[in-house]
Parts: sequence; C-alpha cells; structure tokens
Amino acid sequence: MSEVHDPAGDLLDRVFLTRIIEPGDEVGGRWVREYGAPEVARRLREGAPPLPRVSGKRWAGLLARAGQADPRRDLAVAEQAGMRFVRPGATEWPGQLDDLGDARPLGLWVRGRPSLRMWALKSVAVVGARACTEYGAHMAATLAADLAGRGWVVVSGGAYGVDGAAHRGALGADGATVAVLACGVDRPYPRGHTELISRIAEQGLVVGELAPGEHPTPSRFILRNRVIAALTRGTVVVEAAHRSGSLVTARAAQRLGRHTIGVPGPATSSRSAGVHGLLRAGAVLVTDADDVIEMVGDIGDLAPDRRGPVLPRDLLEPHARQVLAALPAQRAATAAEIARGAQTTQDDAIARLYELKALGYVERHDDGWKLTRQATTPVRDGRHGS
Repeated sequence: MSEVHDPAGDLLDRVFLTRIIEPGDEVGGRWVREYGAPEVARRLREGAPPLPRVSGKRWAGLLARAGQADPRRDLAVAEQAGMRFVRPGATEWPGQLDDLGDARPLGLWVRGRPSLRMWALKSVAVVGARACTEYGAHMAATLAADLAGRGWVVVSGGAYGVDGAAHRGALGADGATVAVLACGVDRPYPRGHTELISRIAEQGLVVGELAPGEHPTPSRFILRNRVIAALTRGTVVVEAAHRSGSLVTARAAQRLGRHTIGVPGPATSSRSAGVHGLLRAGAVLVTDADDVIEMVGDIGDLAPDRRGPVLPRDLLEPHARQVLAALPAQRAATAAEIARGAQTTQDDAIARLYELKALGYVERHDDGWKLTRQATTPVRDGRHGS
C-alpha cells in the first residue's frame, strides 16, 4: 500500500490522527494514502478547506476533534502505561494488516514485551459468543490451550464468553495470546476482565487502534474485528448466533483470503446457528487443534525456512539472545528454568521463546522448550553461524 510523502517521521501525525479519524474509516485512510499523514494532519490542525469525499458538516466535526488532540500528551500517557505506538512501515508492523487497504489502521497501540510482527506470523483467531454455553467455553479453552501448546499464538477480543475462555486457555498452557481491544489499551474493557487483560499484557500482548483513554462503542467493536481477521492466518468461530459480532470477524477473514473455520454445536442450539450458517457457506468444520493447524498451516509460507534460522544470533535483540543462551544444548527445559538462566521473569522468557520459535531457533516439547536442529548446526556458506 504505497503512500504519498509518508516518511518514518510521521509518528506524531499518525498519533494525532488516531484521535480524529475513526478506525476503519476508508475515506480517512484514502486521504492518508494519497496525501500522506503529515499533510492530512496539517490541514486538520490549520482548519483548511475540506478534503475530498467529505461533507462540510463532517469536516467541521473532524476539525473540532483536532482542536482537542495532543499527540505528545498521548505518547507521554502511553509511556507511563507501558504502551508503544507501532506505525505502518515500522519494524514491528505486521505487513498482513496492509491487506485491509484504505481500512488499514493508522497505527496500533501495543502493551506487552513481545514483537507484534513476530507473533502475528503464526497466529490464529479464536472468537465466538459473549453469552456462550459451557460447551462453547470448554471448546474455546481447550482449542486455545492445545494451539498454544503447539506453538501457535491465540488472538481474540478480550470479551466475555468465548474470547475470555480462549485467552485463559492459552495462558493456562503458558502460551502466547493477543487481545485486540475496541478501546484505549490503557483502559481494559470489559471492566470485569481487567485482571485477565492485565495478565495478557504481562505474558502476551494487548493491542488496539484507539488512543489512550478512548472508550468502546458498538461500531468500534464491529470495526475492531477486521484487525483480528487480518492479523491472523485464520479465524475459528466456536459459538455464534445469527447476529453475533464474531461472524463479522469470520466474514472479514473470508474477504481477506484467510481461512474461515467453524466448531459445530448442537443442532438445536440457537447459539451455534451462526456457526452452522458459516459452515453451509463454505467455512471448514473442525473439532480440535489438529484440524485447525492442518488448515492454517496451508496459508502461505509465513513460517521461517526450516533449513536454518532467519537471523544470525548477533542480529537478535539482546533480551532474545539472553533467553536463547539459557537453553540447554541437548535437552528441553521449562520456561521457569530458562527464565532463571536468563535472569528474567517467566512471562518475559515465554514471550521471547515464542519470538525465537517464529524465527526457527526453538520448538516446544510438551511443557518444555528445546533448541531446533538448525539452531545448533553451524552455517557453512560464509554467513554468521548460530
């Protein structure tokens, strides 16, 4: 997605625009693509005449928002809350979000230590009904735990019901999980999931498009779902009624060419009626993590080449190198053991191990982690060895 005059120095302008342009606004996204974020921001700051494809009334509303925006204050608040802003083109930006075209996020606010780009390379969305049944919660938690145990990152929306069960399943397996929120990531929503979302930020990642302190709205929930769909290799819907928001995620995944996957429920259950409709429309039926992995593993060659690590060790981030150095040469070790050797927390060690897995250095063995063969085999073609 090429943009006019949109240099790496536009971070402040993009932070400014997150206060003004709503998530998924394709008109605003087209402005940024055609004029560049700095020019769009300048026109809004200076009260210039309306940009194309917008009414005078709406432009006036945007100018009113612009008058209240303070990107430096937002960045200061974010830093205090342990957040960072990741813009398109940055090293951590997941390139698959560019598939959204003009609906692509202006940037993402991120809480958590791991690299969003690395984690997104091998991720699956698990979504479903907020008012789920015990069956739905059990299936979501079991699928997420098994996927996490196999080295996959579980992405969901942090909501009650299936989302929360999926996050808890991944966390319970000492796995990787990402919550994509429809509000400022410094103010977890729903409030009843404050502890869960804080735990995700410690062990995984919490991300969102909205500036610090922003509140959720019904439209923001719906538009958030396109990010979940674009970020992941496929979307698994566990339980969903006919009008469930999780079906929006699934349909967005279909439009983006991602796999759309459904877990069947009882034929008499209205809470599975939406999933059954997806299955009739071409989604793939699955019953366990093996089925899911068989599907999502076919999406492109996003995993690193199994003949060797993508990066030599001296190009890894220092914390990742420290964790890698703590793995025993000939056996698997638990995350707790690796954390002690790396002199870091267990949550940090797990986060780094999932990054190293995405790069081909380590693999998960039951409750432990082990160096891969290519990580212990010297490279013989003149490049840096590992």
